[in-house]
Amino acid sequence: MQSKNFVVIGAGVVGLTSAWALLEAGHRVRIVERDAPGQGASHANGGQLSYRYVSPLADAGVPFKALRWLMDPDGPLRFRLEADPAQWSWLAQFLLKCRASVNRRATQRLLALGSLSQQTFQDWAAQLDWNGSVALREPGKLVIYRQPGEFAKVRARMADTGVEQALDADACVALEPALTHARGVLAGGIFTPGEAVADCHALCLHLLGKVQAHPGFDGLIQQAATGWNVEAGRPQLRTSGGELKADAYLIAAGLHSRPLAAPLGIRLPLYPLKGYSLTAPIREEHRPPEVSVTDFERKILYARMGTRLRVAAMADLVGENLDLDPHRLASLHRSVRAMFPDAADYDAAEPWAGLRPATPGGTPILGASPLPGVWLNVGHGALGFTFSFASARIVASLMSGLPSPLALDGFTLGT
Repeated sequence: MQSKNFVVIGAGVVGLTSAWALLEAGHRVRIVERDAPGQGASHANGGQLSYRYVSPLADAGVPFKALRWLMDPDGPLRFRLEADPAQWSWLAQFLLKCRASVNRRATQRLLALGSLSQQTFQDWAAQLDWNGSVALREPGKLVIYRQPGEFAKVRARMADTGVEQALDADACVALEPALTHARGVLAGGIFTPGEAVADCHALCLHLLGKVQAHPGFDGLIQQAATGWNVEAGRPQLRTSGGELKADAYLIAAGLHSRPLAAPLGIRLPLYPLKGYSLTAPIREEHRPPEVSVTDFERKILYARMGTRLRVAAMADLVGENLDLDPHRLASLHRSVRAMFPDAADYDAAEPWAGLRPATPGGTPILGASPLPGVWLNVGHGALGFTFSFASARIVASLMSGLPSPLALDGFTLGT
């Protein structure tokens, strides 16, 4: 295989894992990043590596659930209609995908992607030695349900998998004693052993150090990608500091990928799902949950990362707005204090908001673009951390002229 010169645009977890995979495949790599590495959606996300719990937002019944969520002050969804064609187009495609058959296909594809990502994470672990620096734990994941009907439906669907364990309310509390205060609202839960938790931002910084020490790395260029020059059908990237020539470019810039690709005639169906998180210190007197917990109806996740508790939630369709909405933060505070009142020092919690670049159907876009020399690794939504390792492995194989380790049906642009 001939070594090539590649430019990766984006230094979040998707861009950095892609850079590492390309370096390990024998190529020369440069990274372009307009902000500090590990910012954006990688900075203070939920931290769950949820390989076997994937639930695309688009599903039968979701439009009706959304109406209830919008009327609930603590609901997981907020929506603000805008004079933005991208929002209208995304919503139209999303509604078309709100069918059970579409959700089942997307779920199966994401489960396969998650399995490959878990294997890739494990394959890289010894070489990258990130266990001690990224608050990595494998406590398993407990998804709790408040509605008996919802729990019964999920339990029936999981009965034949052999992977998950269905637990009644008492068994949930026995597994995770920190749930004692929430015992009265629990209908049951689904526990998946082996699911992991890690600090995504810390992993990005750790991985950046490994990338920079790699003999094939040609530098981190901290400039904005501003556009393209196209000559004889081949693009050359323009940055705020000049032109960057390469054999090919990988767009892995999160939400910024959409305006970056548009001048090339590449229409990426991405829209931001704004999420919030709180990061609260855990002190000696606190009793945090050890298991990674997700509240299914509230769409809130709780994960201990070393001496901090991460609480993350919400999917606000409000455009590219990163303001810290005090009402949404207050809602998170109410939820975590009710669920785990003794888990952390919530008065000292650090708030955060990030924009997760989502496709209408919930599956990322991987591989070649319509323009030779431009590749895509975008649209991971709320599961960018989980899927980044598999996505990196796939695009590195394709950019090396090798077959994808996973069937690409449903993961390419326009599918």
